[in-house]
Amino acid sequence: MELRVLRYFMTVARVESITHAADILHITQPTLSRQLADLEEELGSQLFIRGKRKISLTDAGLLLLERAEEILTIADKTENEFKDQKNLIGGKISIGSVEALTSQVLSKLLKSFSEEYPQVSYHIFSGTGDDLKEKIDKGLLEIGILLEPINIEKYDFIRLPEKERWGILTKSSSSLAQKEYITPKDLIGVPLFISSRTVVQNEIASWFADEYSQLHFIGTYNLMSNIVNLVENDMGAAICIEGALKMEDSSHLCFRPFYPELHFGCVIAWKKHKIFSQTTTRFIQFIKHAL
Repeated sequence: MELRVLRYFMTVARVESITHAADILHITQPTLSRQLADLEEELGSQLFIRGKRKISLTDAGLLLLERAEEILTIADKTENEFKDQKNLIGGKISIGSVEALTSQVLSKLLKSFSEEYPQVSYHIFSGTGDDLKEKIDKGLLEIGILLEPINIEKYDFIRLPEKERWGILTKSSSSLAQKEYITPKDLIGVPLFISSRTVVQNEIASWFADEYSQLHFIGTYNLMSNIVNLVENDMGAAICIEGALKMEDSSHLCFRPFYPELHFGCVIAWKKHKIFSQTTTRFIQFIKHAL
């Protein structure tokens, strides 16, 4: 399976037309059709459903599209890494970050590093710790800011000194907003959203202790940006970290911390024993020195 043919396949999947894709790729339509037929024969699966006006992907085609994106991302990244060696410190660094106050550390690090190495560009991805670990493991991200608790046996990391404080996101007009702190008993009977991560739910359950079984959960979320509007529209309150709420999200929302206080740490992590480009290696050295 050649990278060139995978690029052909992705172009056809994107424009849903062999004729249009052939024009984009600057090859003839029969040549493109033959390449796709050879790819289907090689994989032993039908990849396309050919309609009168457009073509669509089969289940096998959708699977190949997902894998092709990963393969070509890594291939392009590898090519750029070798170019980096020739161009000294340049190229792109792929970085992931959770929604947290400590993600502000990333912006300060990037600003300082960019001032020293202006030829470097960055790809920034936001997600949960599980999302970031998966992409680091696949080589799609090089560095991630992860919120504990999280298994980091496979990674080298630096633990950030700041801690993330847990509490609830609620409407400013709610009775909960009038409190300085939130105790477990305050949330009994309140409709609640909670992180979909099992390890986080377990930590929250330990903090609530006996009251946890009396809580009313109406939904889960992966990123706080998905849940802000629901809280604003009186569907309930969200259990979250303080750093997940951005002031620009809404002037009608507020954060109230738990009491006794519950804190989680954050780490900047990268995969152990991985050979990085000269640029990424320099950035990791920069992080270690800065922190």
